[in-house]
Amino acid sequence: MRPLRIWKKLLGIERAVIEQVELEQGGALVVSVRPNARERGRCPHCRRRCPGYDWGEGRRRGRALDLGTNFGFLEAEAPRVACRRQGVLVAAVPWARHDSNFTRAFQEQVAWLTLNTSKSAVCELMRIAWRRVGWICARVLAEQTAKRDLCAALRPIGFHEISIRKGQRYLTVVVDHDSGRLVWAHPGRDRKTVERFLELLSKQRCAQIKLVSCDDAEWITRPLSQRCGNAVICLDAFHIVKAATDALDEIRRQVWNEARKAGQTQLARELKGARFALCKNPGNLSERQQLTLARIQQLNQRLYRAYLLAQQLREIYRVPTGHALALLEAWLKWARRSRLQPFLKLARRITEQRARVEAAITNKLSNARLQQLNTQLRLITRRGFGYHSPWAVIALAMLSLSGLCPPLPS
Repeated sequence: MRPLRIWKKLLGIERAVIEQVELEQGGALVVSVRPNARERGRCPHCRRRCPGYDWGEGRRRGRALDLGTNFGFLEAEAPRVACRRQGVLVAAVPWARHDSNFTRAFQEQVAWLTLNTSKSAVCELMRIAWRRVGWICARVLAEQTAKRDLCAALRPIGFHEISIRKGQRYLTVVVDHDSGRLVWAHPGRDRKTVERFLELLSKQRCAQIKLVSCDDAEWITRPLSQRCGNAVICLDAFHIVKAATDALDEIRRQVWNEARKAGQTQLARELKGARFALCKNPGNLSERQQLTLARIQQLNQRLYRAYLLAQQLREIYRVPTGHALALLEAWLKWARRSRLQPFLKLARRITEQRARVEAAITNKLSNARLQQLNTQLRLITRRGFGYHSPWAVIALAMLSLSGLCPPLPS
């Protein structure tokens, strides 16, 4: 193999001609290149051949992948072309993205490393500044998103809000239930955020959506009902069961306060440590927690009745559809006559949204995939030790969870 072809292979350069290779005094390897005949004089956006405008500002140098411990640079002329659509621009080169000082291989390696390690490790390994890492990830994401239409064939989707910083910043994310991939994310958790996604879809694609899983927040359900006329909204089972668990814990606190004020210190002590036994799945209870439940059954029938109500609601989502609908009707009747105020409120809430609750049971649709994404997003933020901008988190989330991250350079 000829020496110049070896350099092309080492640097990952295609559709280009190597003119010269030299080693500078500081140890940096500088490779002079030019696009081949087919790649010259093209617009960097539309990739069409355009007439030349001028020679620009002279030769430009871009960072390439390191060769061992030495820096690697590609150097080439930067003529400008006059595109009818885009105007006067620097001509495209096959080894780098437009308006970038890094080669494609360098940027794709940085993006891959950022998803698998911390930003500080990427900066030290690739020898670039911290801000450059986020900028490179955004550029790679923009190019990959332009190549693929993630919203092309959405049928069942899920909405969820995720906190990326305690009590301050939230993201609204949308997942395609068929593929399990993240298709959209945006800062905020309000109606305008949901409407922004629906405007991105257009009327035709909104009409194609058949099922939507979400919680019963009006800022999600109202715009979906107005713009997605063919969609059936399914209330997520997790939020319904969580509401029952919260109602149970509220009654436990009431009973604990009553026992404490009445001077029943032993009962108050037992109730204070019974929270996990009451909220835990019955099949996973330890022997000590089972004894705690048996003790509650003997000492306080009101709290034990609340426990049975919460467990019965959880059981609705485990049985076949026909039994589940009948069990839901029986549970609502039981909750209405239970004389437990938190469960009376929950029964009214479920009755108002009953069609959407039954739709989730019938279609077996939930936000389980989105809860999984929640864990992965928290891992991304923890790995980077937090991010000042939500857009940095969104860029990494889309690259990682949407299948947009390019592979390592071959």
